[in-house]
Amino acid sequence: MTTIKATCPMCGDVDLTPADVRLTVAEAAGWATYTFKCVSCQDLIEKAADNEVVALLSSAGVLIDNVPDEVLEAHHGRPISYDDVLDLALWLETHDIIVPHFVAH
Repeated sequence: MTTIKATCPMCGDVDLTPADVRLTVAEAAGWATYTFKCVSCQDLIEKAADNEVVALLSSAGVLIDNVPDEVLEAHHGRPISYDDVLDLALWLETHDIIVPHFVAH
């Protein structure tokens, strides 16, 4: 099995398996991080990952969590509220065709 060496700020070098590491990549934003729980002190450690680290971790079998581009988009206006969801649910109970203008013929 592959062993990944990482450094905990409190404990120093620790040995991990690919299942112990979470790799998150936001390609559109140009950043990546890897996260692991230290096997000694149990602290959750997060570190920046450059392209080389991403390549090494993924080649070692660490699964990549890709951040969708939509998550990083700017959003305007107020957030959807519980009342908005309830209004939609009530509206859907009385309407059969939601988008009649976009039905393909």
